[in-house]
Amino acid sequence: MAQAGVLLTKEPAPQSVPVSELPMKVYEVALNTGPDSSCGLATAGFRTAKYLPEEWHQNNYARYHEAFADRDHSERCRQESQSLAAYTAELAQRTQEDSTTKVGERLQDIHFWKSELQKEIEDLAAETGLLAAQKLRLERALDATDVPYTIATDNLQCRERRQPPDLVRDQVEAELLKEAELIRNVQELLKRTCKQAVNQMHTLTPICNKTGAALVYLRGLFCGPQLNRDHKQICEMDWSDKLETYNIDEKCGRYNNQSTNIQFHPSSSKFEDSASSPETWAKYSHDNIYRAERERLASINLRALIDNILHDTAEDLRMQCDVVNEAFAKRCEEMEDAKHKLEHHLRKTLKEIGDQEYNIAALKQAIKDKETPLKVAQTRLYDRSFRPNVELCRDAAQFRLISEVEELTESIEALKKKLLDAEQSLRNLEDTRMSLEKEIAVKTNSLFIDRQKCMAHRSRYPTVLRLAGYQ
Repeated sequence: MAQAGVLLTKEPAPQSVPVSELPMKVYEVALNTGPDSSCGLATAGFRTAKYLPEEWHQNNYARYHEAFADRDHSERCRQESQSLAAYTAELAQRTQEDSTTKVGERLQDIHFWKSELQKEIEDLAAETGLLAAQKLRLERALDATDVPYTIATDNLQCRERRQPPDLVRDQVEAELLKEAELIRNVQELLKRTCKQAVNQMHTLTPICNKTGAALVYLRGLFCGPQLNRDHKQICEMDWSDKLETYNIDEKCGRYNNQSTNIQFHPSSSKFEDSASSPETWAKYSHDNIYRAERERLASINLRALIDNILHDTAEDLRMQCDVVNEAFAKRCEEMEDAKHKLEHHLRKTLKEIGDQEYNIAALKQAIKDKETPLKVAQTRLYDRSFRPNVELCRDAAQFRLISEVEELTESIEALKKKLLDAEQSLRNLEDTRMSLEKEIAVKTNSLFIDRQKCMAHRSRYPTVLRLAGYQ
């Protein structure tokens, strides 16, 4: 037997006593001669069938030796068999204990990687839920941009109904066009980001695991790269394989010599050609976890990017909305001021029209008033033309009457000319009044469009929280 504490590197040979040949005893066979020999012819029949006593003893000695040798060989065989049976029993027990220990160590390794995979799957599931919430925010924010875009386009269309000369490309229109362009750019950015989030969610979407817990998450309408999803499936398949392997090895670890469900499997004691090594086995799970962790970090970065995009786009939209509202307020103030000035001029024009009409009436009356003196003067001159003979004298009265007629005629002509000027001025004032009234109507229409239509519609502009996808 091997000494205690000595490490065996190979199976020791059984302990036995070396076999050696016993020395052969030489027996001399006595010849049947002499005086007592029965060599006679009469005893020939009895002599041929008999052995000599020495032969009898020799035969007995031979049987004794054979029995001794067989017993000795059998005893040595029994000792060797007992030693071999004890050694093989100890070797089998030691080998079984070592195999059980190795199976237990393997169970610990499998449990470690299975736990790591399970943790990574749970982290990915939680990350997918967070990314789904961010994607929902993106969709809400994208839907919320429809209202600002509708408001901007409606404002532009409403302002197209302004009448000349108010139909100008003013600062309000420039800011509205800038707002519409900004909203379109924001919508495109949100759509691209939403598509990226959907692709990332596709890659993070897990399949149903073998514990019966179905992890199903939102899937988008876009189709994209499936690398992360494949990594997720690989992790779950690896986890499920390790779970199955753990159950198998755990069952194997419980097998013992008293188990009733054990049997011979001669063909099982060989290595499969497709079997992996411990190094490749561990590397496979490590690579799966590494790739899944990498995609999870990519999802975290994407969520941070989405949050920044939503914050920046909401701030930009609200800032542009404030700029447009300020431009509207300034433009309305300008139009209100212009309208007030036009109304002021209209009031003065109307007063002037009234004064001019009164002036025309006065001029007509003045002309009419000059006609009677003219008639008197001309009648006087006419009657004095009938003075006889030398009485028809160019006296001072005659000269004064002629000058009076000339002065009255000049006055009437001057009054008539002034009347024509006054009437032309009145017509101009009437035209100005109509122009002012039309301009005031245009300004009133423009103010109605900008204030009652556009600015009232802009009061329904979404809040920052809604634009950021929180509502």
